Amino acid sequence: MTNSDTQIAANSIESYLHDCRLKMGESIREIREKKGYNQEQLAEIMKVSRTTISKIESGKFNCSIDYLSKFSWFLGFDFKIYERKNIE
Repeated sequence: MTNSDTQIAANSIESYLHDCRLKMGESIREIREKKGYNQEQLAEIMKVSRTTISKIESGKFNCSIDYLSKFSWFLGFDFKIYERKNIE
C-alpha cells in the first residue's frame, strides 16, 4: 500500500467513524426526547455534564461503550452490535 493509499484509507475510516457518531447521537437524542428528558435532566441522572450529552448527541464526542451502556440503562433501550460485512 502506498502512502497515498494509506492516506485515502485513513480519511475514509475517519469519515465513516464521524458518520457513525452522528447517527448514534441522533438516535440517542430521539430516544431521550421520546422519554421526555431534556439534556440537563438526563445528564443529572447519568452523573455526567450536560455538555457531554450535547457533544455525544451532536457527534462531537467519541462515545465509549460505557457511555452507550449508561444511555441504554437510563433510557431503557437495547443496543445490538452488528458485524460489518465487506462487500467487494
